[in-house]
Amino acid sequence: MSTQVPEGLSPRLYNEDLAPAEQRTWTFYSLFAMWMSDIHSIGGYTFAAGLFGLGLGAGNVFLSLTFGIIIAFMLMNLSGWMGQATGLPYPVLARIAFGTFGANVPALIRGFVAIAWYGIQTYLASHAVVILVLKLVPDIKGTVWTTTNILGLSLIGWVAFLLMWALQLLLLRNGMETIRRFQDWAGPAVWVVMALLTVYILYQADWQVNLDLSNATPKFGTLHAFLAATALTVSYFSTLMLNFCDFSRNAPDRRSVTRANLWGLPVNFIAFSVVSVLVTAGTLKVYGKYIFDPVEVVSRIDSVPAAILGAITFAVATLGINVVANFVSPAYDLANAAPKHIDFKKGGLISACIALVILPWRLFNSPVVVNIFLEGVGAVLGPLFGIIMVDYFILRRQKVLVPDLFKEEGHYTYAKGWNMKAIWVTVGSSIISAAFVILGVLAKTDGPFAKGGKAALDMPFFEAASSFSWFIGAALGGLLTYLTMRNDDSLRESVAAAMAAEAENADKAAEAQG
Repeated sequence: MSTQVPEGLSPRLYNEDLAPAEQRTWTFYSLFAMWMSDIHSIGGYTFAAGLFGLGLGAGNVFLSLTFGIIIAFMLMNLSGWMGQATGLPYPVLARIAFGTFGANVPALIRGFVAIAWYGIQTYLASHAVVILVLKLVPDIKGTVWTTTNILGLSLIGWVAFLLMWALQLLLLRNGMETIRRFQDWAGPAVWVVMALLTVYILYQADWQVNLDLSNATPKFGTLHAFLAATALTVSYFSTLMLNFCDFSRNAPDRRSVTRANLWGLPVNFIAFSVVSVLVTAGTLKVYGKYIFDPVEVVSRIDSVPAAILGAITFAVATLGINVVANFVSPAYDLANAAPKHIDFKKGGLISACIALVILPWRLFNSPVVVNIFLEGVGAVLGPLFGIIMVDYFILRRQKVLVPDLFKEEGHYTYAKGWNMKAIWVTVGSSIISAAFVILGVLAKTDGPFAKGGKAALDMPFFEAASSFSWFIGAALGGLLTYLTMRNDDSLRESVAAAMAAEAENADKAAEAQG
């Protein structure tokens, strides 16, 4: 890979994909459509209905969803504004707080979590394809296509998985522009199918459904269940809170980012949640049981063309969220680790290959692995968010020397490219936030380690607190960053230099206009 590196910048830190975005083509609609693709997925469909399992009534569920998504909207704006102002992707922005080479730590942590979920989401999309094939060709049931097991998948399962795997790679052919064009129609397409599915289910249910999907009693009281539902809603978007800047860097102005987030998050998310709950509630009356998987709902429709349309749409929807939440991030993260040898496309290819090798269906089929390993690692994302946002918005007051982020000897070099204060804050905060997740799983009376209704760890406090691990990590990361860096000489010097450069550029602009 050959990249023309501007004079004064390091090839170990720079390539064209990591450089500030020049073509700001992601307008309000493109970012809004991106949020539709992210939310209009199987995971987004089941999320709202799943909150009823906390024992809340319909009113409290929707109120907690509203509070949660408003908080997520405000936090997402922070990441979005960082990206739009600088034109930089997440791993380069992480260099501000962690150092030019230390940024590989938060970048690879985010990338590792994304790759694992990338494989799982690809598997879920392939599951929709399998259901579609069985609907079209029922005669293959019981044949070698469905009975042969290779590493945990049937032959038809492998064909479907590799098909979805390859289709996602095609989106890389022109980088972010291809992804933008895909998102522009993928998200709205799911809305059309969901509207039709809602009308169909409600019609079959005689327009009468019971919205209280659970008779469970909140284990720690209604207030705790409400706060937990709010926290889970925020946590659902925690991965993109870090790397939304990967998309907003291509936006023409801050207003486009804020408007897209407003319509794409609170408005769109609440509307989609209402529709999802209506369909789920209707399945009890139509099919005699609650069905939380929209692909299964579609497969039960008597009309073959309707079932085909639905299965294809939900497969596309899953590809949409996969590209947004789990594909773009590791592509940039790996490019950041070795920019001289890896660009965005190569980073995406490497990510896809890793996602294939880890056999993601085995991860998905193991609740212990999913709950402890992936969520435990995911708890690290809270501290990273707190560190980066406090450093940028509070300590530096949004004053950054962008060229120095690509220099081996600049204001963000710290000690040989590493800000060890940020590294140690990450380690300490992550241990605590991950502990809440792990101990929370062990303390569950219905968890994977419980026996006979008795928890492996008799500490109900951790079971109650585990839903708030992201907030705990973010608060710790932000607070410790403020305490350890507020009097840091290198930080003060970099802010002063950035302000001086900003003033100089303003003077030059004034002279040019005069």
